[in-house]
Amino acid sequence: MMIPSFLSIDAATRHVSLDASNPEFYNNPNAAYAALHAHCPTFYWDQQKQWFFTGYDHVNALLRDRRFGRQILHIASREELGLPEPDQHVANFDLAERYSLLELEPPEHTRLRTLVNRAFVSRHVEKMKPELTELATRLIDDFEKKGEVELLSAFADIIPVTMIARMIGIPEEMGPQLLKWSHAYIRMYLFGCTREDEDGADKASKEFSDYVKGMIAERRANPRDDLLTHMIHTEHKGQYLTEDELVSTTIVLLNAGHEATVHQIGNSVRVILESDYNPAELFKDEATTERTIEETLRICAPVHIFQRWALEDVEVDGVSFKRGDKVSLILAAANLDPAKFSDPLVFKPARNEAANLSFGAGIHFCIGAPLARLELNVVLPILFERLAGLKIAGTPAIKDVYHFHGLDRLDLCW
Repeated sequence: MMIPSFLSIDAATRHVSLDASNPEFYNNPNAAYAALHAHCPTFYWDQQKQWFFTGYDHVNALLRDRRFGRQILHIASREELGLPEPDQHVANFDLAERYSLLELEPPEHTRLRTLVNRAFVSRHVEKMKPELTELATRLIDDFEKKGEVELLSAFADIIPVTMIARMIGIPEEMGPQLLKWSHAYIRMYLFGCTREDEDGADKASKEFSDYVKGMIAERRANPRDDLLTHMIHTEHKGQYLTEDELVSTTIVLLNAGHEATVHQIGNSVRVILESDYNPAELFKDEATTERTIEETLRICAPVHIFQRWALEDVEVDGVSFKRGDKVSLILAAANLDPAKFSDPLVFKPARNEAANLSFGAGIHFCIGAPLARLELNVVLPILFERLAGLKIAGTPAIKDVYHFHGLDRLDLCW
């Protein structure tokens, strides 16, 4: 396997040098992952100063390994671990994240997830299918006669944020503002996050939190049949969610409930149109559609990195970790492991191999996976059926960031 020019691998020491801001990398990270699988699937990334895992079995196991966790300060102090005090200029962001389902460990994680999970199980989410069909159809009605569209702004952005807002009980006309807050908020997760990004995320966190607090007060006074009311009024073992827990949970559901799906709609459409497959055959029935969607999730996952803390001294794949060390798992690379997938860089909709890890695994498996899968399985067949002869117009613009992987724009014509 040829090593791309932007990637340097020292297999003997397992050290890798890679500039995540290099367009050659973020435009096609799969090429780098293939080289890493061939030469150094577990590696120390010099620029990130951290160990990374790309092998399917290691990533799958580490997502479930209780010797690792999403937080560390529940078992040790900052002083013990040699961690600096939190930056005050991101205090609002830290407060919004404090009770995030993505960051908590049991028993707090168990309590919050139990209260929210029932809304996202497949049998409940399936009831949203008629709404999804109506929304996708209406959006396509708006641009079908034009013969061209920028897919993200006219379609992919709108569907997930509208559906998660409806589920939670947020007015859907808030969609554009929710997108602005979310885009600013998640820049804190990106490699190369700047002070400007941090200030923007903190401002968005304050505004987002204040808005959610207003919605909580309104729902306390006027309960409705929505997820926010459910979270406010449902107890677990005699406990109700505090306001801070409600704010964190609502924000993470809104962010996670649409960001990745927006990316995946764009990624999936691009992969399908760049393949030699006839879209009509890929979506000819429900079973074929499901296989197609799972293959797009495998080959072009929207979220690439998931990090965990070592909660105790532990050795994995010959690498020794001390309590308080951070490790990174590259979900998108695990989906390309040649030990699990034949011709892993090739889009094969009929593939019947290992399950993709795009939604993670273990207790932090994406709670919104059933909703995301439903959205993809419903709206993509409608899009391709309605727009016969659909093709890409111009070069797709890839987001110039790493950690998430998606498009800034995708111009289509038919």
